[in-house]
This record gives sequence, C-alpha cells and structure tokens, in this order.
Amino acid sequence: MTTRAILWADDQIEELRSHVLFLEKKGYEVVGVSNGDDALTSIQNRRFDAILLDESMPGRGGLETLEGIRETDSFVPVIMITKNEEEEVMDKALGRRITDYLVKPVNPTQILMALKKALDEGRILQKQVTQDYLQSFSDLARRRMEANHWQDWIDIYDRMVSWELELNRLEDPGLTEAHADQVRDANSEFSRFVERNYVGWIAGDDPPVLSQDVMARHVLPHLEQGKKVFFFLIDCMRLDQWRMLVPSIESLYTVEENLYLSILPSATPFSRNAIFSGLLPRDIAKKYPQWWRGSAREERSKNAHEKDLLHQQLKAAGLGKKKLKYFKTFNISDMENMRKQLPSLGDVDLVAGVVNFLDILAHGRSHNELLQELAPDETAFRSVMQSWFQHSTLLEILRDLATRENAVVVVTTDHGSIQVKKASLVKANRDASTNVRYKYGDNLNVDSKEALVMKDPVPYGLPRASPIENYICAKDYNYFVYPTNFHEYERQYKDSFQHGGISLEELVVPCVTLTPR
Repeated sequence: MTTRAILWADDQIEELRSHVLFLEKKGYEVVGVSNGDDALTSIQNRRFDAILLDESMPGRGGLETLEGIRETDSFVPVIMITKNEEEEVMDKALGRRITDYLVKPVNPTQILMALKKALDEGRILQKQVTQDYLQSFSDLARRRMEANHWQDWIDIYDRMVSWELELNRLEDPGLTEAHADQVRDANSEFSRFVERNYVGWIAGDDPPVLSQDVMARHVLPHLEQGKKVFFFLIDCMRLDQWRMLVPSIESLYTVEENLYLSILPSATPFSRNAIFSGLLPRDIAKKYPQWWRGSAREERSKNAHEKDLLHQQLKAAGLGKKKLKYFKTFNISDMENMRKQLPSLGDVDLVAGVVNFLDILAHGRSHNELLQELAPDETAFRSVMQSWFQHSTLLEILRDLATRENAVVVVTTDHGSIQVKKASLVKANRDASTNVRYKYGDNLNVDSKEALVMKDPVPYGLPRASPIENYICAKDYNYFVYPTNFHEYERQYKDSFQHGGISLEELVVPCVTLTPR
C-alpha cells in the first residue's frame, strides 16, 4: 500500500518524537513542523494526505493556520489537537471543516485511529459492508424460500430497502447489480405469494394491515384520546423514497414507522378511497354508489369524494362530532394555501391533506424527456424526491407542527410504484381502463403468467359494473400494451414508473407516526 504523508504542526513537535515513530512503524511518513507559518509553506511545496494541527501554537495559531490551509487545499483532512475544550473554539474549528477533534493529552493509538478514520474509513466501511451484504444475501435468499406469511415478506422487503440505500451510498456497481437481481427474484416470488393468498386476506383469513385498515389502526386511536391529528397522504410514495426524507425531520420528531400492504389494484382510485372510507372498493360502491361512479375511462371521478368518505368513516367509529378539515394539493400554491390556513384551525381535530407531487412526477416522466433525464432510474428518482422535500412547503409545515402540543402527525401513502421493463400483450374492448400496470373492463385477455387475472373481482374486494367485467394486475416488471401500435407504446412506457400491479415496491408501503420532540 502507498505510504501516506502526514504533516504534523505542533510547537512541541520535538517532544512528540515517540508518537511520530509509532506512526512511522504503522507505515506513515510524518513531516513535523513547529509553527503555523512552516505548516503553510510545507503544504504549498508538496501534497499531504492528512494534517495534524495543534490549536494553541504561539504566533499563527491553529485556527488561523487552518484558514490558510483551506485557502490552499479545501479537501485535505485536518485533525485538530487541542487542550482547549471551550465550545466556541470547537464550533469555529468545525465551521472551517476540520475532519476530527482530539483533546490533549493524546496517545499514539488515538492519533492512529483518527488518521484511519480520516483516510481509510471509506475503504474499511466498503470492505465491511461487502462482507456483511454477502452474508445477508445468503440469509435473504433462504428467508425468501421459507416465506409463507405476509409478515415474512414485509420483513424481507424492509431489509432489502435498507440494503439498497446502504449500497447506493457505497456506489459499488457489482454489489448494486447483485442486489437488483435479488430484488427481481423476490418480486417474482412475492407475486406468486400474493396471487395465492390475496382472496383469503380479503375474506379475513389472517390478513395483513391493508389500505382500508390504515385510519382505524393509525389515526382514529389518537382522535379517541383527544389528540389533534395531522394526516398527510403523499400519493405514490415508496418505502425507499420515504426513508430518504427521514433525515430532514428526525431532529423534530420521534419517528415510528409501520409497514402495511396496499390493496389491489395498487392505484389511487382503489387504494386511496379504501384508506379514506375504511372500506373495500366493492363495499364503497355498494354503500355509497353516488360516490363510486364513472366508467373505466373516468377514474379520476372516483376520487372526488375523499372528504365525504372520511367523514362517514369517522361517524361509523363514533367520532362524527370531531371537526375535520380536508386539503388536496397539486402544486406549490395549494401547499402554501394549506400552510396559511393551519394556524386558524385550532378547533379542528383532524386535518387531512393529500400531496400529489410524486404521482405527478411519475406520470409526467413518461412523456417528458427532461424528467426522464433527471430521474433515469430508482436512485435518481429518490434523489429528486429528497431534493423536492428539502425545499418543499410540506417540510415547512412539518417544522411548524413540531411546535404544537398534544399533536400527532401521521404520514403515509396509498401505494408505491415500480420501474417497468417488459411489455405484456393485452386484448380488451374499447371501454377498458387506460392504465398500463392494471386494467379493468369487459373481456380482458392477457397471459396469466404475466398478470393476475380476476375473472370474478368480487372476492378480491372490487366492484363489478357488468357480469363480464374483469380486472387484471401486472406481475413483476410487466406493463400492458395493446396489439395496435405495440412497438410504439412498448418504447414509450419501458423504464417508466407505474403502479397498480403486484410488486414489493407497489404494495409494501409506510405509515409513519411522528410525535414532536
């Protein structure tokens, strides 16, 4: 391994000879100087891998020397060594981007560990993470083979998402591709698992928490306890995307993350109405036919009554006297309007808001080359979402709410999305719905290996508009394309982010309770 060159600036450098010898035996080349001026001259004459800098040298002190170092080299690691423990000095040093901070007296091992952390942390971390992932890879493969319960799959996906985010930080193409292969295999197995068990869940056979259970499980108990609840549904948010937002709020809130399963189709007209109503779509259509209307080509009308459905759910739970305020936002102006109104809602018990940014981004990306360049893959899509959130009115709202007493914030989504890869040929009548990940209409025809075919949708919790209406949901990474202009639409939708089908990314989604710190 190449010898690392270290500059050590300390007015007592001669008295540190034993420390220097220790580092040299460990493979470092140490150049010692006794003042700040000599330190600055040294870094102008040659490159050093790291600098050990005494804070309290006479003449040009450590902080002043540090300023000169940064003018010459903005990135060289600097480890400051000081006997001064005053917070102000520490803040100044940190503000000038020191790498580490040691308090005298220091022993050679402390210095060695600080240098290893500064110079080799990335390499050491990558080596350890690689070892850990290879072990986890085998464990996850075994757990997939043994998975026979919905909780097994939730746990598997939880771990997979954690690993995906960790591997993305390391930027190791080999590990990233190996993990992507494992996720693809997991989705195939998960699709078959859902196909075998979904009707049983709908019938009440040991079901997971599904869309219609979200409010009863995570919102209504807080209202019953007399707390004020702020409920935000971020449309089309995946678990990995949510976890990119956590660092921006964890200093404001304690975060309790729970995972639940979206119903099928994993799409807004079905899953979100189920959340707000506490009912399956077939039961909404039966109980409130006036709010479940429109043909297969008029799906947006099916989400026109979320406030009404939520109010009815509150009444059914004995909470009909609770005051409700509902917002649906599509743009910055809508979000700003929500934020402006929040301070005047002191007597409102439940504030519910729908945030549509992600869904708009996912759908717009299919037709916009600029968005495709900004978010060509899942990693980039997460980055775009994180950037949006960090500069969003939603984050400002969450900061405002963090100061409220007796308030609970619940953040969830209705479904996730998946980046589709393979076109699947579908035949249907003209009145079938237009979605590329799921469809419903009369006489739909598709390869059952590529989609879940619900010939009788009622056992799946879905309404049936005619005796021959059926539903199909794509499995794995498939998307539906009609025979007419097949190749044109295949090209248009390949690698787009879609929802409505069966995959871990679409179905296993977060519902998070935030309690102000």
